[in-house]
Amino acid sequence: MLIFRLISVAILVFLNGCASSPEKPGAQEEVVEPVKIAEPKEKVRQSEAKTAIDPDVMYMLMAAELAGQRGQYAIALEGYMEAAKRVNDPRFAERAAKIAMYMKDGGKTDEAVSLWLKQDPNNLMARKIAALSALRTGNKSAAVDHLNAMLRVDPAGFEKTAMELANVLQRDGKSDFFYDALDAVAVKNPKQAAVYFVQALLAMEMKNNAMAENKVQQALDIQPDWDKALIFQAQIAVFSGDLNKAKILLRNASVKYPENDKLKKLLAQVLIKSAEYEAAGEVYQSIVLANPKDGESQISLALVHLQLERDGKAEDIFNRLLDQPEWQNQASFYLGKIEEKRGHVQQALAWFDKVADGPFVFESAISAVSLLVKDKKFDEADSRLDLLSARFPKQRPRIVLMQAGLYGQQGQYEKGFRLLTDALAGQPEQRDLLYARALMAERLKKLDVLEVDLKKILAKYPDDAEALNALGYSLLGNANRYAEAEKYLQQALKLQPNEAVIMDSFGWLQFKQGKLEQALGYLERAYAKQQESEIAAHLAEVLWSLGRKEEARKIFNAAIKKAPEDEYLLDFQKRILSGEK
Repeated sequence: MLIFRLISVAILVFLNGCASSPEKPGAQEEVVEPVKIAEPKEKVRQSEAKTAIDPDVMYMLMAAELAGQRGQYAIALEGYMEAAKRVNDPRFAERAAKIAMYMKDGGKTDEAVSLWLKQDPNNLMARKIAALSALRTGNKSAAVDHLNAMLRVDPAGFEKTAMELANVLQRDGKSDFFYDALDAVAVKNPKQAAVYFVQALLAMEMKNNAMAENKVQQALDIQPDWDKALIFQAQIAVFSGDLNKAKILLRNASVKYPENDKLKKLLAQVLIKSAEYEAAGEVYQSIVLANPKDGESQISLALVHLQLERDGKAEDIFNRLLDQPEWQNQASFYLGKIEEKRGHVQQALAWFDKVADGPFVFESAISAVSLLVKDKKFDEADSRLDLLSARFPKQRPRIVLMQAGLYGQQGQYEKGFRLLTDALAGQPEQRDLLYARALMAERLKKLDVLEVDLKKILAKYPDDAEALNALGYSLLGNANRYAEAEKYLQQALKLQPNEAVIMDSFGWLQFKQGKLEQALGYLERAYAKQQESEIAAHLAEVLWSLGRKEEARKIFNAAIKKAPEDEYLLDFQKRILSGEK
């Protein structure tokens, strides 16, 4: 998890109270806890306040508490506010502040917090609420005063507190104002590294990498061995696109602090991002040797081995992790993937079925279904997908897509079309469902549905190259719409000029328009990138039309050998080759 993602930082209850609204009468108990009131006969004094609670105030407090329990928050607030003014006990002002926050009454909250701080000036909760209010309303002077006070009272906890405030202010669009307020705090506290570090986080939130880099360096100048700041400095380099700088920073830091595995792990991740898998593997290997119980690094090392086609080494690691409950599900999943790669269907299925818990359960189940489909065990695959629909309702669109693909492979296009139509009734704008139904509609010659679905996608995603290509290609069946098709295909080609299927579509358009040489150029490039059956059929037909029949036969023969039942190749054979004989 990247440090600058402020949204991931836990927020204290008081901040949540600022943002939430009441849902039920009893919900206030989560935000406002009752104050324990002493019995009148005891006449207890609070040690700090040294002030007795007289009967009038006691009655006021009891009435306020009862009003709160009945959901009469305005009455409760007034009661606690009046009690706080009469008795020097910060608990009453705190209670009033929390009720005001729950009611989202900014004015009353500020009044209660002001009284609270007057009675207990070092109370961090009160300072946080006051600072948040000042930052939200743009009162820089007050915000700086409260932030300085927090830093004075709790310097060790300032970073956490500031991060909590930043999380809320990020949602309010006030990150820049908080940054400026911290500038003023830094003037008075120039040796507090946490102030500069939080500013660096805010700068990244504001997408100012240079400013973030400057601030994190200021933090490191004060506290050079701060691993969190060192890691963030490298992350800034990564997000600035300077992977070499990130590697240099992390390598230097790893040499300087050889026991810090956080630095090494980030270095390995940057090396992977740079496709330096061997070097990344060496880093993970060093971590594992120093700490054999580090399962996370063992998993990462095994994945690097898989990337480098060293399946045996990866398999050894995953097998060792099977004895660790925390990692056995993930290890089982990847062992299944290794067996799938080897073509061992039953062994792969057995591993996938062992994944019983955690984030890999659904992926394992889907991988098992894919294996069954490849093995043409369609009924079992369909049964498993039905079970998955009930077990993983949030994954319904993906499951439907797999089921539709399953029906498509069996030629059950009408069944797939109905399934997708039913799914779209609940999610009419879902892009993948629309695209899948468009392809199914093409099989059923429902070209009007195909066009409507693809245009609906393009209305929302005008640069969707896949939809542009599909729509343009679908129009090639109508000579009157070639110009319209060309518009869509040119746009798709501009977006993805090296995509084989788009080059194929555009080349086929050129052929339809009688531009054989231009068509040949696009189709040859497409076939060089992806030797797919439909591209082969198109290329063979263009070569045939150019009189290069032997070359056409050679491409056809190679393609039909790989896919003897492909409809495009069989169509070429029937229309062209059979006529030749």
